[in-house]
Amino acid sequence: MPSVDFKERLLAGLGGPFPEVGDLNVKTIRVEKKEGYRLEWITYDSEPNDSIPAVVLVPDGVDGNNPAPAICIWHQHNGQWHLGKSEPAGLAGNEMHHTGVALAREGYVVLCPDALGFEDRAKGFQLQGGALERLLYLKYVVRGKTMAWKNVLDMRRAVDYISSRADVDSERLGCYGHSMGSTHAYMLGPWEPRLNATVCNCCLPTYAAIEEHEILHCFPNFVTGIYPEADTPDIVSLIAPRALHMNFGELDGGSPIEYVKKAMPVIRRAYESMHAEDNFSFFIEPAVGHVLSDAMWQRTKSFFTNHLG
Repeated sequence: MPSVDFKERLLAGLGGPFPEVGDLNVKTIRVEKKEGYRLEWITYDSEPNDSIPAVVLVPDGVDGNNPAPAICIWHQHNGQWHLGKSEPAGLAGNEMHHTGVALAREGYVVLCPDALGFEDRAKGFQLQGGALERLLYLKYVVRGKTMAWKNVLDMRRAVDYISSRADVDSERLGCYGHSMGSTHAYMLGPWEPRLNATVCNCCLPTYAAIEEHEILHCFPNFVTGIYPEADTPDIVSLIAPRALHMNFGELDGGSPIEYVKKAMPVIRRAYESMHAEDNFSFFIEPAVGHVLSDAMWQRTKSFFTNHLG
């Protein structure tokens, strides 16, 4: 059970306080009309000399006079470093994960950025793929930080951007992530109170499970100095009392189900302690693995409807 100063320990384990940020310096690269929505290719600054490429999906009829709720999507890993924003934006990859398109058709403005080391953020390096990911991880470690620290900083800037748009209702913001994107979502949650609703799909690897099952998870999962006194469910618990839904596949080897079942009461107790138990839900689907199933997606859509309108 973590101590009362766990959030401070978590921040130290991530890499310490986040820096003051400057202008977003938003640039629109191009716009493309699709059936029912448009795509905007943009960049915005996370830090000086670090511009993040992203795609925004804007439903027809949404503008400054008719703003809509917005959802940020953190893409998966899957060992496919050439795919980042393009998969949820419906431009490449597995149709199952074209979630940005599906949400835009539900009426949400959707932001799909590239994570560090993926797609356009892998350009300009000699190393690629897993070798580049390892290099980027080490870049932050030798500076006393983690890759998770950098990812959280980047995602906070994504929320800065999406909440600044005139066509977005900044009081109704959410985020969704599958796999690595799920890890990003719960790592961000404690530091981003502007997010009213978060969905984590198929990823809650506890450090205990990683050790016991010898799971080689990707670098963004790891925070220093909190285990064994605390574990990833304690990080997730810091999202309370804001709305959170989590989906799991019973056969998902990346999140062994016996550890998931131990984690859910930990998170629920955090919500109950704030009299917000109605804001936490989870779903474990039998006989499926590391997927976004129809049942998971229906629960995701219903959750966003209930909490973002």
